[in-house]
Amino acid sequence: MPPPSSSFAPLRHAVFAILWAATVLGNTGTFMRDVASSWLVTDLSASPAAVAMIQAAGTLPIFLLAIPAGVLSDILDRRKFLIAIQLGLGLVSGTLMVLAHTGLLTVSSLVALTFIGGIGAALMGPTWQSIVPELVPKAELKNAVALNSLGINIARSIGPAVGGLLLASFGAAFTYGADVLSYVFVIAALLWWKRPPSADDALSEHFMGAFRAGLRYARASRTLHIVLVRAAVFFAFSSAVWALLPLVARNILGGDAGFYGILLGSVGAGAILGALLLPGLRRGLDADGLLLGASLLAALVMAVLALGPPQWVAVVILLLLGGSWIVALTTLNGAAQAILPNWVRGRGLAVYLTVFNGAMAAGSLGWGLIAQGLGVPLALVIGAAGLAVAAAIMHRVKIPAGDADVAPSNHWPEPLLADPVEHDRGPVMILIEYRIRRENRAAFLHAIHRLAEERRRDGAYGWGITEDAAEPERLVEWFMVESWAEHLRQHRRVSKADADLQQDVLQFHLGPERPVVRHFLAIDPRRTGGTAGTAGGTT
Repeated sequence: MPPPSSSFAPLRHAVFAILWAATVLGNTGTFMRDVASSWLVTDLSASPAAVAMIQAAGTLPIFLLAIPAGVLSDILDRRKFLIAIQLGLGLVSGTLMVLAHTGLLTVSSLVALTFIGGIGAALMGPTWQSIVPELVPKAELKNAVALNSLGINIARSIGPAVGGLLLASFGAAFTYGADVLSYVFVIAALLWWKRPPSADDALSEHFMGAFRAGLRYARASRTLHIVLVRAAVFFAFSSAVWALLPLVARNILGGDAGFYGILLGSVGAGAILGALLLPGLRRGLDADGLLLGASLLAALVMAVLALGPPQWVAVVILLLLGGSWIVALTTLNGAAQAILPNWVRGRGLAVYLTVFNGAMAAGSLGWGLIAQGLGVPLALVIGAAGLAVAAAIMHRVKIPAGDADVAPSNHWPEPLLADPVEHDRGPVMILIEYRIRRENRAAFLHAIHRLAEERRRDGAYGWGITEDAAEPERLVEWFMVESWAEHLRQHRRVSKADADLQQDVLQFHLGPERPVVRHFLAIDPRRTGGTAGTAGGTT
């Protein structure tokens, strides 16, 4: 049994260990399927654009559906949702197996089924990541996230190599059949997991409301914007090597399906090695230094591949590609995880996955077209140069440290009401009245504009600060929320870091009494009844 401080400590928890092992097995089958599809398309068509379409078909659905998938992961039973997804993905691979066995597989059907498989991956990604906090204590969450990345790369090292060998030895149908079998084990593990039922909550979100709340958070969070920009730039350029690697293996290096699997296995092995070295690298480099080094190393690998090196050299340098890839991926994913509060974690990660897969999909299509027009070697050189230059420029945009405490503060008092308010009633306007000395106005306005970002992240769709024309020391902050239920959720969402921002604002308020808070509800002529009263305290 690993010690509590070990990176492998989460494996002490039986449910996490079983689901982790099942995920490794399932991802291994997925990589086997992807190898078969990527190689088969080179048999069916010699066009680089056709090869790139397979890459795009697998990632485009994640770009399109990751945010709705994040919403579903927050409002559905995650265990049952994952089981349904696994059944659908098994059906996709089963269909590929039958078509390959009967010789009816075409480029169109291969792209279509790859796209459907991408839909399953889109629905699954945020959900798998969202269940991790349910499986391990909070103190072990970072190690659990790292183990998930390690598991993916174990599968990346085994799956392509095994898939390539099965493809060369027994054919595509057998390879797809092995993938179908892997889903059986994943479904069995999910059925074994007895997830506690979710408690009934009157403030549970519905799909469209949760969707809008997730988009509001993503639009208002500046720290998330930085992570997304850094991710988009890195993945857009580095996608060149993934989109063109089948053509590099076949046309530049003169390999077969087995050799292509070995190349991908080398990438996976390099990723495992990179994951093991990453703790030591973190002691000497911050997140920006890690991403810069990973980008330059990936650019070097792309440039060497463009020169058409001997096959053994290609296998060795792809170890470096795998190491640089896992360093970049873990750095960016870890930054996203660190800045997201739990209430929006699934949706925030879905936005991150949208950017990741959108950059990969657009990059794959773009580099395929460039390769078709200019040739594969020149496309790799352009991608390598672009990645190196972009990394140097973006190094000035610092990745968030993620050290803010995003746990709920639960310090807002419940609103005082004259009569009960229906949860769907809205919109709601919240007014907060401050008294600020003239000499403190500039500092107060600076502090409250920082607080405005928090209001918008947690649910407000409009915000402003006004002054009393007759009494300039009286300033009123206002913000709008779409419903009474959403405002009550807003009470729950305020983090401890946000509470510190609010305290920074309150220090400028005059008098022993706290600012007066009022809640105003829109009047619907079809409704009758009382109105909301005034609540004291800080909102």
